[in-house]
Amino acid sequence: MIPLRLKIETDATEPYVVRLRSFEGFSEDAREAGSFDAVLDHAIGESAVFSGAGTTLRVFGIDPSDVNGDVLFVVPRRGTAHRLIRANSRHNTLLVTERCDQLCLMCSQPPKKQHVDMFPFFQTAVLLSPKNATIGLSGGEPTLFKSDLLGFLERMLSARPDVNFHVLTNAQHFDRDDLDKLLRLDLNRVLWGVPVYSSDPDIHDRIVAKPGAFDQVREGLSLLCEVGAKIELRTVLMKPNAPGLPDLARLVTTALPFVDKWAIMQLENIGYGRQNWDSLFFDSSKDFDVVGKALDLAISRGIDAMLYNFPLCTLPADYRALAPSTISDWKRTYVSECTGCGLRDACGGFFEWHPKAHGYERFGVA
Repeated sequence: MIPLRLKIETDATEPYVVRLRSFEGFSEDAREAGSFDAVLDHAIGESAVFSGAGTTLRVFGIDPSDVNGDVLFVVPRRGTAHRLIRANSRHNTLLVTERCDQLCLMCSQPPKKQHVDMFPFFQTAVLLSPKNATIGLSGGEPTLFKSDLLGFLERMLSARPDVNFHVLTNAQHFDRDDLDKLLRLDLNRVLWGVPVYSSDPDIHDRIVAKPGAFDQVREGLSLLCEVGAKIELRTVLMKPNAPGLPDLARLVTTALPFVDKWAIMQLENIGYGRQNWDSLFFDSSKDFDVVGKALDLAISRGIDAMLYNFPLCTLPADYRALAPSTISDWKRTYVSECTGCGLRDACGGFFEWHPKAHGYERFGVA
């Protein structure tokens, strides 16, 4: 698994953001280091020393070429650095907050009470990010700090006209007072990922453990539609909502036809998802019928429907084209059955923590 947290030593005392530069792969005219750059000085054994940005930074356990161009958040007192932006990755997501107003049954990152304002550090990280990057903003629930979030997006979209954002939110905290703020954003460059788990309000509300959540998300989606926002509906496939998936497809196509895409997602075996695995995991490898019906209906009515986090070998051949590689590279793995598979290069594989013993019944025969 790709490490996102690195062991470090630094002569700094306060947290800071820095971009590491070994100059490998940089053109001659890009070799002048900026004020937030630390340049490779030397490597000894399993550590590399970078100098710049007013400090000296020693990074342990990683080849300097693997962090070339990466943007790190350095926490001196803990002796750690978090890779906020990895220069060679398509899967960079900034964690806005660990607070959340829901307790979803399958949450991969259960919420916490504390909150640390990271926006000033994130702003520097975005400014240092590679050209044409797409950066995720996630939580917790980012819109619990809605004013800070919208202000951050406005500044970054203006400062970096080449950067796009993908914001994951339950969309329950928008109101009409936010319309002007949303309209000030370049909404063509922000995709809002919003979860809707069922067309039945009771089932949706039970999954997110919040009464009234279904009605609130419908209102939030309406407001996003009103300003012309790009929307990606997200539905995690589980035993409680699987039977009603075709009904949800009918809701999407009739009441939410303005969405840009609808992603049906397989469950992740971590956090609450691991705790509730036996009662939640729906094995689509042996019972794909409801998923197929929902996809067929949505696509026939013009909805761009996709499958996220589904290994290709667990899908009927006719639906594999709808399943791009979506599992983040840092938590993706392949099992022994993947060796020699002709679909491996196109397949997103498995979550690192997916349990083979009680996971998919049918796989490895693509």
